[in-house]
Amino acid sequence: MKTWLINNEILFWVAWIILPLIIEIIPAGVNFVLLIVKYFRKRCRKIVDPVLFPEITIIIPVYNSESTLRKCLDSIHNSSYDNRLITVFLVDNGSTDDSFRVFEECQMEYSDLTMQWLVSNQGKSKALNKALFNSRGKYIINVDSDGCFEKNAIRNIVRRFESSMKTNCLTGVILTEKSEIEETEGALLRHVRRLEFMEYCQAFLAGRNFSSEINGLYTLSGAFSAFRKSTILQTQMYNSDTICEDTQITFQIKRQKKRVGLCEDAIFYVSPIDDMEKLYTQRQRWQVGELEVFHMFYKDKMRMTNLFRDIDFRVILFDHTFAFPRLIWYFALLGLSMTNYSLKTVLTALILIYCLYVISTFLYFLNVCMFLKDFREDRRYYVRKVPYVLLYPLYNLYTFLLRFMGIINSINRASSWRTFRFGEEWEIFKDIVRKDFHIRKEEKHE
Repeated sequence: MKTWLINNEILFWVAWIILPLIIEIIPAGVNFVLLIVKYFRKRCRKIVDPVLFPEITIIIPVYNSESTLRKCLDSIHNSSYDNRLITVFLVDNGSTDDSFRVFEECQMEYSDLTMQWLVSNQGKSKALNKALFNSRGKYIINVDSDGCFEKNAIRNIVRRFESSMKTNCLTGVILTEKSEIEETEGALLRHVRRLEFMEYCQAFLAGRNFSSEINGLYTLSGAFSAFRKSTILQTQMYNSDTICEDTQITFQIKRQKKRVGLCEDAIFYVSPIDDMEKLYTQRQRWQVGELEVFHMFYKDKMRMTNLFRDIDFRVILFDHTFAFPRLIWYFALLGLSMTNYSLKTVLTALILIYCLYVISTFLYFLNVCMFLKDFREDRRYYVRKVPYVLLYPLYNLYTFLLRFMGIINSINRASSWRTFRFGEEWEIFKDIVRKDFHIRKEEKHE
């Protein structure tokens, strides 16, 4: 009996502590070390300016962007890149506001910056393709209209291309606007937005930064991505059959054995999340789109051999396969308190797992601080948010649950940019429950 209890105890700690440790915590430590190596290697090999900067095209999809478009165009005009070398295509996708008026005002005001307005009412993907066919110059940069460049972002991303002929595509770093975060009304939303800022910092300057080093980056951010024109024109362009066209074109490029990387010193600022409903729909859309693209490229290639020779297959399969055990780690422990395990043992395991996640978050926090060294305001703001390291594992759990719901929704719902909000999902759920009970009552009466 005593031996059984000992074996049972060992099994408990293996299942609930060692597995998360091996699968998530230890890799975080490995990433931390490799990013330190990258940081010092970067400091020793500073990228120098090319003799002549090339001509480039910046493409901005526009849809009811009246309130944000001027700020975006201002950031291009005021950047450290020579305006005479920039052509800006604004591709309208059926706007009903005064976005065109903002364009006209900026076109008059910025006479040294070439800007053109294109009309395409066939969706974002076809709008981007139209601009690509009309683009000029050596490099093409795609950005959203609701964000703005850091002053040296355009210059830095072109320098990175010019310094490495092997790099064909780059994604920049997306951060949320600090001023908008601190002006948020409502304490809860303000805290969520601060955590979102930390999430973006760690996702790009730690997660994608590491993936870039091992050529495992499988998504160029739709908000800020850059391409060699010769590379993107060899693809089938942006696909209109998916809501995740940025991931789809990334897969196309990687299938051509082209290198996709991150430019960690090119920052694009976007507005923080509007509210919790927006966070819900955003993460649902990202998850559904990612699975959609995975199905496009791997529906006939689901072989175990790909697990060893295809890094994209391995990363995505790992991410989704371990979605289910993660839920067990978080919730099934609570159910164990109703079995032979004491409440003390269960709570100890939960606290230990939580502490391990805090440690891994703090390691990434240190990585981010290093890579933000040249961006003093962003770094100062980020460092002051160190107490949120304690809350970040809980925020990460919440966003993971949203992603998990996206996996479930992708099974029985057609893909669409119009994603159900949480309130709508709840009403659908209640309607299904009411119908089920109504059917059961009718069956009883019969």
